[in-house]
Amino acid sequence: MLKTVPIPRIKPRALQPGDTIGIVAPASNIKREMLESGCEALRRLGYKPFYLDSILQKDLYFAGSAERRARELDEMFMRDEIRAIICARGGYGANYLLDTINLEKIKAHPKIFVGYSDITTLLTYILDSTGLVTFHGPMVAKDFAHSDGVDLGSWEAALTGASAWVLNFDSESGAKPLLAGSAEGILYGGCLSMLVASLGTPYEIHTTGTILFIEDVAAKPYQIDRMLMQLKLAGKFAGVRGIVFGEMLDCSQNSNKKDQDYTLEEVVLRVIGDLGVPVAYGLRSGHVSRRNVTLPFGVRATLNVDKNEGSLRILESATTPAVVSSRASKP
Repeated sequence: MLKTVPIPRIKPRALQPGDTIGIVAPASNIKREMLESGCEALRRLGYKPFYLDSILQKDLYFAGSAERRARELDEMFMRDEIRAIICARGGYGANYLLDTINLEKIKAHPKIFVGYSDITTLLTYILDSTGLVTFHGPMVAKDFAHSDGVDLGSWEAALTGASAWVLNFDSESGAKPLLAGSAEGILYGGCLSMLVASLGTPYEIHTTGTILFIEDVAAKPYQIDRMLMQLKLAGKFAGVRGIVFGEMLDCSQNSNKKDQDYTLEEVVLRVIGDLGVPVAYGLRSGHVSRRNVTLPFGVRATLNVDKNEGSLRILESATTPAVVSSRASKP
């Protein structure tokens, strides 16, 4: 197992207009047209997207061999001109990289690393083992490839060094209160399926002292129940200080939601309602219908939830030096 002794946090350099963004495919293969569409969106935002030609390779359902994918990730961290690394997509396959990526290179060349879904495996592993702050947020051949796919306010606040900013629980963030309370902790988490898959491995997640973010897509309510129970039985909720659920897109028993006489919120509360921590539900980060919110993992945050409203307040910059974005919501 990874060491449980706290590791000093490493913050990557803030992203600025004109910076070069390296694009990687650590998991499933990608379509060129979606990749190019996402790259064009990055150019419109003032960045210079860069990727290796090998990114389009295929090996079964993977973006090439595990060796190619690990080498690509290592190279992007090593290249001086690359200021941030964004995954093209998730899918499946990041777990093949866990015992091959060079953690010493990553630690010596800290950079912004962004992704979600299957990339959760890398986000949590890199954070837990090196201390590098990672980012749960939009991907190039997914969210950037679609209009209205990226929440630019949180993107800029998280990546450009806002010293403190807030996500209010409203229609813009998609979040709503479930259980009232207030808590402070380290923001951490990702895709529920990947969090559960880490259990019993050397890459097991470390949730003590966290505001735990949990999201997934197209999982039936009983499957969500089973995975949450597995985390609970494994003791992973014991030291959690607060929980924020994602949009949980298409997580219903069948396509006709009218045939389901219970809500996913009820399912969630059955499992975690006795933890005595604040809980919010619906924050659009990860698998979402629109405007994917960027969340920095590894920084201090406060979760405030009352009966009718709430907020997730990021208490420190996730990058350095701190350059406050005009789009960031002031606390």
